[in-house]
Amino acid sequence: MSKKIDPQNGKDTHLDQALRPSSFGEYVGQEKIKKNLQILLSAAKEREHAPEHLLFYGPPGLGKTTLAHLIAKEIGSGIKITSGPAIEKVGDLASILTNLTPKDVLFIDEIHRLNKTIEEVLYPAMESGVLDIIIGKGPSARTIQLELPPFTLIAATTRMALLSSPLRSRFGGGVFRLEFYTQEEIEKIIGRSAKLLGVEAESGAISEIGKRSRFTPRIANYLLKRCRDFAQVQKEKLSKKIVDEALLLLGVDTLGLQNADRSLLTMLIDKFNGGPVGLSTIAAALSEDEGTVEEVHEPYLMQLGLLERTPRGRVVTDRGFVHLDKKIKENSQGKLL
Repeated sequence: MSKKIDPQNGKDTHLDQALRPSSFGEYVGQEKIKKNLQILLSAAKEREHAPEHLLFYGPPGLGKTTLAHLIAKEIGSGIKITSGPAIEKVGDLASILTNLTPKDVLFIDEIHRLNKTIEEVLYPAMESGVLDIIIGKGPSARTIQLELPPFTLIAATTRMALLSSPLRSRFGGGVFRLEFYTQEEIEKIIGRSAKLLGVEAESGAISEIGKRSRFTPRIANYLLKRCRDFAQVQKEKLSKKIVDEALLLLGVDTLGLQNADRSLLTMLIDKFNGGPVGLSTIAAALSEDEGTVEEVHEPYLMQLGLLERTPRGRVVTDRGFVHLDKKIKENSQGKLL
């Protein structure tokens, strides 16, 4: 059973880690993935083998790192954690792999940022359990092969398209996409986190935080912590009224849009009559990087149906106009599309 976090004893320092589920039973959502993993892990334990390599992908904050921790705990193994950008040289990877013990889990986050040269060295380690290292240069160079203990590589990425086909094909355990959570699942996560934090939260407050959390557990926990702080300062219980006040202060509206998201929609409506507008024009008008607009702001706006990408550019939908309480102009949506 989960223990309540006691800030008086210094256990409130690493909240994100403390709020993570400690078993598959506590992990809410991703039911299909959990069932597949439980079968894979049970079979591997019966054979007394290390589970096959796994790849998780999807937007940030959906639980990829948490799943890696749960897998290691389920099979009773240690876990070594690193990331693609942190492995700068072949020697870095060699050091990590040679220090693994049998059946250890190696978790590489953001594996799409792994250097291609290092990726080539990783292939034989994943397939054959050996590490090929070249010593020396020129005619005197020689290759030595090191035997590695059986291990499970779990990789995570938010940019699946940037992974090479040879690397993707080596994840024999499966490639799993994490989906956004439902409102009901998010509310369960918030309720569990509130108990761990020792926060007395009304059902209306939990529901309201859930509606504004972008269907993402990490954001839900972030909003809960900020609402908890607000309620604590106001000396009140966590009610819907307190949540509304706290999130208004944070600039998070009823759909979970933040100031930057609303600025994008408002700019498209006020300056360009709702679109269509090209990405470079939007970035220049907002003084933002094109990648930030395309990868950070647009996906959620499109998911909610507030923004559309058309061959001619970005267009604010009727729902986007209504959400910002803007009048739909006659020459916006219909005539342009």
